[in-house]
Amino acid sequence: MAVAQTWNAAELIAQDRAHLLHPVSNLHAIQRDGALVMVRGEGVYLWDAEGNRYIDAFAGLWNVNIGHARPELADAAAAQFHTLEFAPTFFGMASPPPIELATKLAEIFPDPLNHFQFTSGGAESNETALKIARYYWYLKGQPGKIKILSRRKAYHGIAMGALAATGIPGYHEGFGPEVPGYIHLTPPYQYRHGEGMSEDEFVASLVRELEETIAREGADTIAAMIGEPIQGAGGVVVPPDAYWHAIAPVLRANNILLIFDEVITGFGRTGQLFGMQTYGETPDMVSFAKGITSGYLPLGGVGVSDEIFETLAAPDRMFMHGFTYSGHPVACAVALPNIRIIQDEHLVENAATGGAYLLDRLRALEDRPYIGDVRGKGLMLFVEIVADKQSKALVDAAFNLSGKLTRATRQRGIIVRPVADGVAIAPPLSIQQPDLDVIADVLTDSLTEVMG
Repeated sequence: MAVAQTWNAAELIAQDRAHLLHPVSNLHAIQRDGALVMVRGEGVYLWDAEGNRYIDAFAGLWNVNIGHARPELADAAAAQFHTLEFAPTFFGMASPPPIELATKLAEIFPDPLNHFQFTSGGAESNETALKIARYYWYLKGQPGKIKILSRRKAYHGIAMGALAATGIPGYHEGFGPEVPGYIHLTPPYQYRHGEGMSEDEFVASLVRELEETIAREGADTIAAMIGEPIQGAGGVVVPPDAYWHAIAPVLRANNILLIFDEVITGFGRTGQLFGMQTYGETPDMVSFAKGITSGYLPLGGVGVSDEIFETLAAPDRMFMHGFTYSGHPVACAVALPNIRIIQDEHLVENAATGGAYLLDRLRALEDRPYIGDVRGKGLMLFVEIVADKQSKALVDAAFNLSGKLTRATRQRGIIVRPVADGVAIAPPLSIQQPDLDVIADVLTDSLTEVMG
């Protein structure tokens, strides 16, 4: 239990206005309205500086998988701080926590993903995976294999390489020339791209596009394809069940590596421990972050197959990639009890059953004229809002859908992620049915207020 503390909300908001630069935010609106300042969390709940309680129905940023204020993680961090607060993994050095964590990850990831480099978050993880893909082919004597296949609606982070793989235009605008060599394919987003097709027909069309792209670009120029098992920030795009089973063999046949971005989907969010298990395909590399520590400390990483590791471990080569905090001992020490809690408290199973329940509740909205699609897998869900159900036209940006829904839901005591075309929901994996009902009821009432 957190120690009681009194906060001066007005002073905090004034200082925020004066000094804090908020990521992925309308800075003008924050200057006008003030930030929502959170001061305490416990379980699935948050409290702001004025004492208002909210259900954290977005789990921070998809990442507080075990819920807030678990003492086991604080105790693990404190113990490691008192033992060894920092040691690098550069130059052949290590400390026990990253060794123990890499060993645990080799146990829980499918074979042959048995070798891990750690980072401080998702963008660094994807930068690492993309660089390893190119370096691997360089070591294989194919330095021309440098192109990266990604998808529209993809989100892989906003460092420059990860940004180039990101397929959401708003993240690119105004940030200058893009890193070359990235090709974006149609997402497995049947609601928008599969009109009039069965699932099998839609998947077949995506496979044809992939095959045509490889033929046009040349397989000898393509290093890898990176994809989220379920696209998260792009609108929780849940692919057809057959999608990855159809895509992976095409990549293998053309000697193109498959990278799964499990930054959001990893560590239980889909109702399986990893998204790759949800779809039954094991990639050549996997990037992860967020849920590995439930956000308690920044940590991410990349896992590579035995074959990729053996190639990187060439006797005459230095592996010239890493970050100062790769394998930070305190972050790795916190990850270990976090994973243990996810497993011991059956939070993966709870994500599957709770997610199915909430999805069923939200599907009651589908008869409303402004609801285009309700979709999800485990505890990552999305309600897509349209101006016209027949044409699927987007809501006019001038209407400020995301701003209005943000105000309406927060006033009713939940934190979700409204965006220009709907609202994403991703509560902690520990959430129980009464709070799932509150989320569904509040979202229903908020949509009625905003959309009529």
